[in-house]
Amino acid sequence: MNTYFRLLQYAKPYKWLIPQYFVYTLLFVLFSIVNLAVLAPLLNLLFKPTSTAATETTSVDSNPWSLEQFYTYLNEFIATQTKEDALYTICLILIISVVFANLFNYLTLMLQAKARINAVTNLRNSVFNRITELDMGYFTDARKGDLMTKVSTDVQNIEATIVNSLTVLFKEPFLIMGYFFILFFISAELTLYTLILVPASGSAISYIAKRLKRRAQFTQESISRLTNILEETLSGIRVIKAFNAQWYTQKKFTSEAGVYARQSMKMATKSNLSAPLAQVLGTSMLCLILLIGGHMVLSHSHQLDPSKFILFLITFGQLIVPAKNIANAFTNIQKGLVSSERVFQLIDTPIKVIDHANAQDLINYKSHISFEGVDFAYEDRKVLNDISFHIAKGSTVAMVGQSGSGKSTIADLLARFYDPAEGSIRVDGLDIKDITISSLRKKMGIVTQESILFNDTIRQNISFGKAEADLEEIIAAAKIANAHQFIMQLEKGYDTIIGERGSKLSGGQKQRMSIARALLKNPEILILDEATSALDSESEKLVQDAILNLTKNRTTLVIAHRLSTIQNADLILVLKEGKIIQSGSHLELIKEAGVYKTLLEIQNMPHAQKVSSSP
Repeated sequence: MNTYFRLLQYAKPYKWLIPQYFVYTLLFVLFSIVNLAVLAPLLNLLFKPTSTAATETTSVDSNPWSLEQFYTYLNEFIATQTKEDALYTICLILIISVVFANLFNYLTLMLQAKARINAVTNLRNSVFNRITELDMGYFTDARKGDLMTKVSTDVQNIEATIVNSLTVLFKEPFLIMGYFFILFFISAELTLYTLILVPASGSAISYIAKRLKRRAQFTQESISRLTNILEETLSGIRVIKAFNAQWYTQKKFTSEAGVYARQSMKMATKSNLSAPLAQVLGTSMLCLILLIGGHMVLSHSHQLDPSKFILFLITFGQLIVPAKNIANAFTNIQKGLVSSERVFQLIDTPIKVIDHANAQDLINYKSHISFEGVDFAYEDRKVLNDISFHIAKGSTVAMVGQSGSGKSTIADLLARFYDPAEGSIRVDGLDIKDITISSLRKKMGIVTQESILFNDTIRQNISFGKAEADLEEIIAAAKIANAHQFIMQLEKGYDTIIGERGSKLSGGQKQRMSIARALLKNPEILILDEATSALDSESEKLVQDAILNLTKNRTTLVIAHRLSTIQNADLILVLKEGKIIQSGSHLELIKEAGVYKTLLEIQNMPHAQKVSSSP
């Protein structure tokens, strides 16, 4: 029940629609009642003598708005007209009431749609916003396919099941009460029999609905795995084709699709049973009422004549439709409950890296950055052990070492994608945990090993993070990154759409665009994570010259496998298994018989060469 009320919170901004909704619903119910109410005089007019039909309802109710009073007025009016004129009048009243009933029904549906669509949009935005706010540690274990399913399929499923069903539950009960009002007026005794039969059928539908929840959970988990397989396949299609591994991915997808099909079939078996069962139970109740009511009519011992009995049956038949809608709503709610729980599980995921209560903005970065006894572990796997070093403002610190030695983790910690398990990272002596995350990252520019570009124009990609930048600034940044020339060779220049993840560009072009994006931000702190790894020799030289200009008077943290790119660094840190095993300048380190010198020899670089490249 808490889940239902929580979903309603997303429609709270539209609570001003509720008065309109209830007014339209009541008017819809009122005119629906009129549709049935005029049938009694019509039946009397057709099947009874004129004098009887006109004078049947002669008692005057004290309430001028009662159904009995309505019949009195109508019969008095019929008595003043010929049978044919009365027939035309009743049909006209019936048509008008049907038009108004459907008009107000349309208005209620439109209000429902407005509240539903906006509530679901708010929910989808909340899910997406939560994903973007979660710390990087969450994405280490999370499956992309599962996240995509929650944002798209699960939210869509909530709209198709719970939200639609809740709107049914706000409307149909009023209609049922209106129909029962007519039934009580026609025959209170026969209506009491109806009230005994309805709960029995409702309990059967409820039993089926409860059985659906567990099956729906299996189905959603399966579609999540399918989405994940699809995402992995699309991302790695080049490798899949290169290794002729299409059969493997096809087999994996087909296997999971089979699991989904079986779970869906089991759920459909139970889900599709509710509507036919409701129809069978409704028809059975109708037959029982036909037997009981028919006996009452034939015995002449009750005030139930044939015309009233026919009206009772017609009204009860109308009652079955909203009752069946409510039964289906409860069934759908159970199916959607699983999706709701999955979505709220994501929304409720705690964010581990957050601003502390007294965090302050980093207005001016003045002197230095320091790592002091920093430890870090991914779950149980320790990747950094007692890391300590100092970066003076405007200096360049480079990190080298084998893959997995912790270089990228240090960069991630500086950007506060994670928090260290032990120790601290300080900017001008202030722990970065006491600095607001947004102000810290505002001072930083990051170029990663993998170029992260978006399916948008070159202009939008370079100005990402600085939307207010004009074209002149963008071009200036592109020129420094040696990207302007190839951009102008494209058909639409800076307005060229580069495809998903920059698929229309070469590796070197993508990397230069990433560097241009960092340049445009004009950061005080620069993180270059294998920034030149995707460049050919010619492009690397051009970009290295650009980076040399970029790093002047900026604090730079460089991660590189190509040692030729970091020889001008003020400090080089050599990492192994999460520890700093050597530190010093290039000239200092080549004099030691250590890992750095070994790496130089492996890369066939004469360690006596002159320092000629920039970091």
